[in-house]
Parts: sequence; structure tokens; C-alpha cells
Amino acid sequence: MKYYILTLLLLTVSFSSVFAQEEEEVDKPVRFPWASGYLIDQQTTLVPVPGTLEFVMQHKFGSIENGMSDFFGIYSPGANIRLGLNYVPVNNVQLGLGLSKEKMYTDLNAKWTIVEQTRENTIPVAVALYGVLAIDGRNVDAFGTGDVLHSGEGNETFDFAFTDRWSYFTQLIISRKFTERLSLQVGASFTHFNLVDTEYDHDKIGVHFSGRYNFTPQSSFIFNYDVPLEIQQISEQVEVPEHHQPNLSLGWEISTSTHAFQIYVGNSRGLLPQEIMMWNSNGIDFDNLALGFVITRLWNF
Repeated sequence: MKYYILTLLLLTVSFSSVFAQEEEEVDKPVRFPWASGYLIDQQTTLVPVPGTLEFVMQHKFGSIENGMSDFFGIYSPGANIRLGLNYVPVNNVQLGLGLSKEKMYTDLNAKWTIVEQTRENTIPVAVALYGVLAIDGRNVDAFGTGDVLHSGEGNETFDFAFTDRWSYFTQLIISRKFTERLSLQVGASFTHFNLVDTEYDHDKIGVHFSGRYNFTPQSSFIFNYDVPLEIQQISEQVEVPEHHQPNLSLGWEISTSTHAFQIYVGNSRGLLPQEIMMWNSNGIDFDNLALGFVITRLWNF
């Protein structure tokens, strides 16, 4: 009997060693490629662990053009605010809901990290899909007479419908953590508004660049650059409207295991990505810059 017990113990230890070795050989995802799922006006490829509830506050002040008269836009009436909640029901999938002051947007959003970069570069990049459905919540009077023209249907008018309030944003994001300090990402996006004035386009394709550089364990320099592209082939106008301007933001991020605080300066008023890509008319110059911040807080259940 002692022989059998000893043999069983040896086999158990042997199998445990084999399984432990196999687990060690698994190429795990890189640690902390981003401090948050938000990077100023953009999303990163990061999705927190399942069971995470995230609260987010995004705030943009007015432009700094008036200087001390409104304390560089901080006391300007032109502030824009968004409050949001995100939840991670399963691994690498996040669902969210938000409400913005600008046009009283209610937004539904989702992010799916398809693959994660691994420590041994078995997978060299992370890839994510992100999508937003936003609903313009303003009073119907904000849309004019209540009669609308539908693109491609001549001058025939239609009654204003609930779906005319909808806009969409979809994005493919590819990121890589190059060193313990440097992470970069690029993206491509498609934006669509169901209802626009007749002189504008319904659709916009854009490209995105962003990154962060850690200079201390908790502090990073961050940036993002969003570029709406002028593509005549998808434009509904004789000439592509000129009001679409790139969005450039530079900032500083402070992070802990449950919080991220980002303060930045940028030239876009919008907070939702479709607003930034379709309606930013501010050029990248001093008078159009505005201060902003993003705060995120995580809870695990």
C-alpha cells in the first residue's frame, strides 16, 4: 500500500510539473500596454478584465482665445461634458452608455479586442474594433421645419423621423507596446450621419494616430491626431466640404490601478468621435485650442 501511495504522489508531482511548465511556455499578453481604455479623444485597444465597471467623465472647456477674461476658457460658457458607464461582461468585450451636453447626445458603444499583443511577440500587435451609435436628443425645433431632404431622392421632402437623429462611428485600431515606456497605435474609421444639411456629406473616412510615453511609473506624455480625409469618390458635393479639420491633442496622464486622469489641450470641441470627424471646423492654431480632461474610475465585481 505504501508503494502505491508513493507512486501516486510521484505521478501527481510529475504531472503538476509538466502542466506548470506548459503554462509557463504560454505567451501571455503584454502587461499594461495602456493605462486606460481612453486616450484623450480616442479609444485604445485595452479592455479591462471581465466584471469591470468603468465610470468616465470627459470635459472640454471653451477656447483659450480670450485669455484671462474667462481664465483661458475655463469659465467660458462653451464647455462640453460627457458622462459614461462601461461594463465588461466577458473577456475582451466592453459595452458602454454615455450622455453628452453637446446636442444632448445619448450614445451606445462597444469595443472588442480581437487579439492582444503577447510578451514574446508571438502576436506582435493588438487589434480592436470600436463602434458608437449616437442619438441627437435636442428638441425637434433644432432641426428646422421638420421636413428633410433625403440624399439621392431629389427635392422631395419627408417628415422628420426618429432615425434622422442617429449617427454612427466605426473604427479599426491597431496598437503596439514597443518598450516599457512607449506605446503607439493607428486606426481607420468610417463616420455616418443620417441627417445633414444639403451642402454637407453624410459619410467621412478618417485615419487616427495616438500614443503615450511613460516618463515615470505613473505619469505619461500622451497625444492623439485624428484626420478626416477628403475623398471625392464618396462625397455628395461637387467639391468636398472644406470645414473638416484635423484634431490634434497633447496631454499628460496620471494613472493608478483603478484611476486614470488625463489633462490636455486640443483644437476640437466635440467629445464623440463622429462629432470630431464630421464637424470639427477649428484649425490647429492658438486661438482654437481648448483645455480638457478625462477621468476614469474602475470597480471590479
